[in-house]
Amino acid sequence: MRVIGGAAKGRRLLAPKGQAVRPTADRVKESLFNILPRDFSGMKVLDLFAGTGNLSIEALSRGADHAVLVDSSERSVAAIKENLRRLGFAERTEVWIVPVARSLRSLARRNETFDYIFLDPPYDQELAGRTLDIIAQCDVLRASGTLVVEHSTRETLKPVCGVLQLHDQRRYGDTLLSFYKSPANIKSTS
Repeated sequence: MRVIGGAAKGRRLLAPKGQAVRPTADRVKESLFNILPRDFSGMKVLDLFAGTGNLSIEALSRGADHAVLVDSSERSVAAIKENLRRLGFAERTEVWIVPVARSLRSLARRNETFDYIFLDPPYDQELAGRTLDIIAQCDVLRASGTLVVEHSTRETLKPVCGVLQLHDQRRYGDTLLSFYKSPANIKSTS
């Protein structure tokens, strides 16, 4: 697993041992970052079920100002912190070892909002849909922002969730990338 673009392009990332973490496949990550802007300068990113930090590290490598990475696994958080340290991104991040739902409520209380939210929960546990509901309730996505949900093709997500609307969906094998935006943002990017 490597960083595919930006300042850290080509650098390897560590993953925790075992099967508890399913990092985003290189092919899916490359496709995702071909869809998203090449330059993340000035942007703020939230990475939920961060695993290795793979997605937010890619955004940081492409210039994101700040990232909050959330995972409830101590092993994952240890790998995330080591990856951030090795790449020199630690100062531009916060790493939280808490359940995702609790982190979203805390961020909402702090009035934090993000340009991009990456949601990549474990497959086949119905976590994508439940977390999508919480994100919509907590209102942590900026009006101009995009929420990217990586989930199994076996989990169907609602096309509308609060103020979030499904804008686009791409399939890669048994993985779906679902892109949610606010209705005003969908009209301005169409």
